[in-house]
Amino acid sequence: MDYIKAFAVGGLICALVQILMDKTKLMPGRIMVLLVVMGTILGAVGLYPPFLEWAGAGAGVPLLGFGNTLWKGVKESVDSEGFLGIFKGGLTASSAGICGALVFGYLASLIFRPKMKE
Repeated sequence: MDYIKAFAVGGLICALVQILMDKTKLMPGRIMVLLVVMGTILGAVGLYPPFLEWAGAGAGVPLLGFGNTLWKGVKESVDSEGFLGIFKGGLTASSAGICGALVFGYLASLIFRPKMKE
């Protein structure tokens, strides 16, 4: 049942984003920033952690989850290191995911030989 719930929540988030892309003139990059900021704000006000616990990976994997991870890292770092934690907390908390995305993206480009669109 956890897999179905995660699939449904992740699919609903993606469907809402697709509707936003189709019905507005927002560019995909701005929508991505909007999702990260929304995840950060929802984490800051305490709404995202219960949602994440209920929805599982369906809420943790999309960009909303990335924003929440940045917020948690900044909060923990500010609590332990003070003002400098604002600058390094988010990077420390999300570095493994970012590094994984870069490494696997590079490996995929070596295997599949992407080409520019003409």
